[in-house]
Amino acid sequence: MTPRLALCNEVLAPWPFERQCEYASALGYHGLEVAPYTLQADPLQITAAQARRWAAVASDHGLHISGLHWLLVAPQGLSISHPDGAVRRRTQQAIERLIELCALLGGAYLVHGSPAQRNPQPGQSVDDALARATEVWVAAGECAARSSVTYCIEPLARDQTTVVNTLEQALAIVRAAGLPHLKTMLDTSSAGATEVEPLPALIDRWWPSGALAHVQLNDRNRRGPGQGSDRFAPLLAALARQGYGGWLAMEPFDYVSDGPACAAHSIGYVRALLEVAAA
Repeated sequence: MTPRLALCNEVLAPWPFERQCEYASALGYHGLEVAPYTLQADPLQITAAQARRWAAVASDHGLHISGLHWLLVAPQGLSISHPDGAVRRRTQQAIERLIELCALLGGAYLVHGSPAQRNPQPGQSVDDALARATEVWVAAGECAARSSVTYCIEPLARDQTTVVNTLEQALAIVRAAGLPHLKTMLDTSSAGATEVEPLPALIDRWWPSGALAHVQLNDRNRRGPGQGSDRFAPLLAALARQGYGGWLAMEPFDYVSDGPACAAHSIGYVRALLEVAAA
């Protein structure tokens, strides 16, 4: 199975969505992984009609909206770990709306990164923050089942958050919940900075569990794949051994030399590796 290539659309912000689609399609991407705040300042106010229109724009350019990420950037004041129950309930309602939005856009998954919105509040312990976050994640997994999408807990590097840094920590939550639509995923930048084992070994160990559902590609220097010292051929080979045919989303944070150039370099590098592997 050959993975499909997606671009995280904030790389092309502030271009209008149609121009993002036109450029990504011209580069050979199969889809866009959308950050909801790029569509509208308050993504919770996006209507079903608007969502279907954006999905149609993508389709007109031969693209899918693969899924959503950077879920809780907007509106402000959201937190899955906050001691205040009212804040968590408001956040849970926001997540439920984003799950519905993902389905309306034709997406298959949501990636829950959002480190600032899971970190402990002043005076709050990491254990307490994790317990409260876990309750919200479990509820999100239940909601995701109703919309037939997958909700992914993203382990993030320790310089971003203290709540869930490794695949093993995320897998513990997923396994305890036992919900088919709650899974975890691999962000290669965070995993490369945090995990002890090489990423190919992690894939070979954990992928057969069925609990990993998605991959984001980025170098540990936070640039695009191929723009740093990390080598992605062994990782792609491990995914091929596991029969992965899902989405590979390019998610750089440091755009060199700019967003469009980084998007072009990333797909050229990854596509070349895939072509060599298939030869």
